[in-house]
Amino acid sequence: MVRPSKRAPDALRPITLERAVSRHAEGSCLVRFGETHVLCTATAGEPVPPWLKGQGRGWVTAEYGMLPRATTERTRREAAAGKQSGRTQEIQRLIGRSLRAVTDLAALGEKQVIVDCDVLQADGGTRTAAITGAWVALHDALAWMQARNMIKTNALRDHVAAVSCGLYGGEAILDLDYAEDSEANADANFVMTGTGGIVEVQGTAETEPFGQEQFDRLMLLARQGIAELVQLQKLTVA
Repeated sequence: MVRPSKRAPDALRPITLERAVSRHAEGSCLVRFGETHVLCTATAGEPVPPWLKGQGRGWVTAEYGMLPRATTERTRREAAAGKQSGRTQEIQRLIGRSLRAVTDLAALGEKQVIVDCDVLQADGGTRTAAITGAWVALHDALAWMQARNMIKTNALRDHVAAVSCGLYGGEAILDLDYAEDSEANADANFVMTGTGGIVEVQGTAETEPFGQEQFDRLMLLARQGIAELVQLQKLTVA
């Protein structure tokens, strides 16, 4: 089996995390997973949602969107359509859950951080790239708040990153691009912390069900890939 990308089964695409790319945002990161590029910007110190007022803890949330020409054909802006698609809502909720899993919300007080993830170019894995880059943007936004005594301690408890794995041509492969994802027998997205905790797993059989042994192979690949991504995060914010 030869992958369309010519990569080894356990190889990530070329990954870059470019920090502080936005002049105005308190934290930002341009993340590239191969030809998938996502701009993540974090806005710090916003008021908490009304339903959280008076509870003494903060909130981290995310918004996600794709630019019209992020894909091969123009996609209509969701604002023009008057509503977000179900896919968009599902992805931004996933990003928010992933970031909250490693954030000490009590340490934020009644303050909110909003992370916007805008897909500039899509070639598969936009949600996994967004989560990985959003962590860097959140890290810098929280550091900005701490430097201004808006929070007293570092509110980040761990790293979080995400990667896709799939069954392609009967073999488990890591970090699928669009050509691989569109032809995969099964694909899954794994979100994990730097210490190896599982935040979320989303897996789907595209042709026929897959077994426990195949899932375990995907999980092993995901752990390897996320360990590499966390190491890159550490180098980026060092």
